[in-house]
Amino acid sequence: MTTTSHPRPQTPAGKVLWHFTMSLDGFIAGPNHSFDWLSGVTGRPGLEEEYGATCGAVIGGRDSYDVLPDARPYSDSWKGRVFILTHHPEDAAPAADVTFLSCDVAEAVRIALDAADGKNVEVQSAKIGAQLLERGLIDEIDLHIAPVLLGDGIRLFDNPGGAPVRLTREHDGDPNAVLTVRFHPVR
Repeated sequence: MTTTSHPRPQTPAGKVLWHFTMSLDGFIAGPNHSFDWLSGVTGRPGLEEEYGATCGAVIGGRDSYDVLPDARPYSDSWKGRVFILTHHPEDAAPAADVTFLSCDVAEAVRIALDAADGKNVEVQSAKIGAQLLERGLIDEIDLHIAPVLLGDGIRLFDNPGGAPVRLTREHDGDPNAVLTVRFHPVR
């Protein structure tokens, strides 16, 4: 059996995806939720369009929203809904296309799935994703590994003292095999 470097294309299937571009050392954002490290990083051709077409709603966290209130997934043509979970919706800076939720994460998923209308819900928050993973509400973890080491910032998954979470890979071949990537430092 041959193996592929990419999983099958994403499909709109009403899944809950924990979806990020991540540094090789496991950070989804730099210190203070900075994303400047993504400058110059490219994805495979058509990747953004693929995910934009299959995503019906996004669940995000308040910390990232407060740093980047104008950030929206994909392009300006994306028509999905954005839900920001917060304990204090009353002091959030309003945006026409953002709904602030102050509820349990499972309820937020139910609301987002309804809004996604059969498309996928993307979770774009480390804390929320970890809570959903713990409750068995994440269907898939989708990561795009950027060729950069940050050394500091917001980790995808931070679980000191917790048990390992076992995963199987979507690619062809052995779903439990180690994924090998090879990079060279830029000099």
